[in-house]
Amino acid sequence: MSDASVRIPGRRSYVRVVVVGDRGTGKSSLIAAVASESFIESVAPVLPPTRLPADYFPDGVPVIVIDTASSLEGKAKLEEELKRADAVVVTYACDQTETLNRIRNFWLPEVRRLKVKVPVIVVGCKTDLRDENYPISLEHEMAPLMQQFREIETCIECSAADLLQIPDVFYYAQKAVLHPTAPLFDQESQTLKPRCIRALKRIFGLCDLDMDGALSDSELNEFQIKCFNAPLQPAEIVGVKRVVQEKVPEGVNERGLTIAGFLFLHGLFIEKSRVETTWTVLRKFGYNDDIELRTENLPVPSKKTPDQSVELTSEAVDFLMGIFFSFDSNKDGALQDFELHELFGTAPESPWDEAPYKNSAERTEFGDLRLSGFLSQWALMTLLDPAKSLAYLIYLGYRNDPATALRVTRKRTLDIKKQQSDRHVFQCFVFGPKNAGKSALLNSHVGRPFQNSYGSSNQCYTVNAVDQLRGTKKTLIMHEVQEDDVKQFLSSRESLAACDVAVFVYDSSDEYSLKRASELLMDVARRGEDTGYGVPCLFVAAKDDLDSYPMAIRDSEAICQEMKIDAPIRVSVKESNMNNIFWRIVSTAERCYLSVPETEYGRNKKQYHLLVNRSLMFASVGAAAAVIALAAYRVYSSRKSHPS
Repeated sequence: MSDASVRIPGRRSYVRVVVVGDRGTGKSSLIAAVASESFIESVAPVLPPTRLPADYFPDGVPVIVIDTASSLEGKAKLEEELKRADAVVVTYACDQTETLNRIRNFWLPEVRRLKVKVPVIVVGCKTDLRDENYPISLEHEMAPLMQQFREIETCIECSAADLLQIPDVFYYAQKAVLHPTAPLFDQESQTLKPRCIRALKRIFGLCDLDMDGALSDSELNEFQIKCFNAPLQPAEIVGVKRVVQEKVPEGVNERGLTIAGFLFLHGLFIEKSRVETTWTVLRKFGYNDDIELRTENLPVPSKKTPDQSVELTSEAVDFLMGIFFSFDSNKDGALQDFELHELFGTAPESPWDEAPYKNSAERTEFGDLRLSGFLSQWALMTLLDPAKSLAYLIYLGYRNDPATALRVTRKRTLDIKKQQSDRHVFQCFVFGPKNAGKSALLNSHVGRPFQNSYGSSNQCYTVNAVDQLRGTKKTLIMHEVQEDDVKQFLSSRESLAACDVAVFVYDSSDEYSLKRASELLMDVARRGEDTGYGVPCLFVAAKDDLDSYPMAIRDSEAICQEMKIDAPIRVSVKESNMNNIFWRIVSTAERCYLSVPETEYGRNKKQYHLLVNRSLMFASVGAAAAVIALAAYRVYSSRKSHPS
C-alpha cells in the first residue's frame, strides 16, 4: 500500500485560518510573506483578509488568512474571528522568550475559554533574530505544551525575512482541517483510535474479495487503484510486506497482508505525518470527518406524508438473519454481549448502547439477545432513524443495492379507506396517569418480571414480535408518553401521525385514575379530529388483581360506549393475566378503520360537513334543473317563432 500524494476534492470551498499572538511576534509579516512570496520590510499593523489560491496547495482548497489585532480595542473582533475559524495559528517570536510563555499562559487558555474547538498550529516567527548563543530545541520546548494542550496539531518555526518554511505554516494549518489527526490517532498512546480501527476493518473486509482473511497482491493492487488511482509495482508490494513483517510478523501470511498488517501501515503513515493517506482511503469508501458514512450518499426512501413509516424489506431481514447466525459462535440461538460487540465491530460503535434502544428488546435470563429481539431492535431503529439503520446495514456488509433495504409504508389514511394495512411494524403510544401501570405494561411486553416498587420509568420504548393468526408475526413498538409531557406532545399538529394505535392505561382500583385516563383519551381524540390523524384507541384496566372501586366497570364501559371504542381490556401484570393484550393491540392497529374514538365535537363537525355536502348536492341538482328548464324553454320559443 502506497502513500502516493493525490488531490482529494474536499467538501469545503475554503479553509479559514485565523492568526493570533502578541504584538510584535510577526503575524502580519508572516501573512504578507506568504501572499507575496517576498519579505516586506514595513507592513500594516493588521492586514485585510488574504486569500491563498487553490493551486497553492496539493488538496486544491483555497485558504483565507485572517490577521488580528492584539490590542484591547480589538478584543471583540478577535473573539468573533476565533469563533469563525477552521484553524488557529498562534505566533510567538523566537527572539522573545516571554511571548512563548504567553502562548501557554494566555493564548491557548483563551482559545479554550471561547470554546473554539479547531486545530491549533503553534508558530515561532523570526528565527533569523534568535541569539545563536542560546540554541533552543523545538521538540524539548513544545513536547510539554502539546501534552497540556491536545488541540495543538503541529509546532513549526519560520522566518519571513529568510522566507524559511513560510508556506509550510499554512499548509499544515489547512492539512489539520482537511486531514485532522485527532479523530484517527491517539497521540498519547501512539495508537489508532477505536472508531478508525472499526472503519479500516470494514474497508479491509470489502477489499478481501475472496474472504480468506488477507489481501492478496491483486486485491492490494485493486485497493491501491481505487484509492490512489495508481497501481503498485511488484517491487513496491514486496517492499510493503517486508516493512510490515519486520515490525508485525502476523501482519503478513502466505495469502497476503492481514488485517494486523493493514492497521499497522495506517498507524505508520500517521506517525510519519502522512495522515492524508488514511483520510484518502476513508473518504474513498464514503466516510465523513466523524468517520461515519456520509448521509447524503445513503438512499433513504422519503416519506411523502407524516402518517407513513419506514420498515426493513425482506431482503434486509434475510441479511440480518444471516449476520445473526454467523456471529452466534456457540450456536445457542442468542447473542452474548461480546458476540454483539464483535458483530458491530465494523461500525463506529454499537448503535444500541444508549436510549432509546438500550434494554428495549427482550433478552434471555442471562441477558443474551435472541433473534426475535435482534430483529425487533432493528425494526425500532428503522422506524425512528431510517438513515442510521441503513448506514449500519452497510457497516455490517449489506452488499445488495442499499435502495432495496428499506420500504415506505402506505399512508395510514389510505389504509383506513382500504380497511386494511400493509404494515409489518406497528407503533403503539401508551398514555395514562402516574402510577397507572404503564411501565409495568411495557416491561411485560419484553418479558421482564413484575416489580412491586413504583418508580418513574426511563424506558420510553419497548419492542417485540407478536404472533398473529395463521403463524404470521408482526412487530409491536410500545412508546410510553409521560403524563406531564402529553400537553406539549399534542401541541404538534403531526404528533399522532406516527401512531398506529393508542392505549390508555388506568389503575382499575382508583376512580381518579380512570377519570384522568378518560380525559387523556378525550384530548387525543380531539387532536385526531382536528388534524385528520385520528387513531384507533383501546382502554386498558390495569392492576386487575386489586379490588375495583364501586361502579368501576360501569363507569369505564360507559366511557368506551360514549367514545365508540371497545370495552376496557382488564389485565394484571403482577399475576401474569395479560388477557392477550399485545395481540389485541396489534389487531386493533391492523383494523385501523375501527375503534377510532368520537367526541361530541367530532360528531357535530361530521354532521356539519354532511349538511354542507347535502346542501351542495341539492344546489347542484337545482342548478342542473334550472339549466335544463332554460334549454327547454329556448327550444320551445324557437319552435313557436318558426312554425314548420
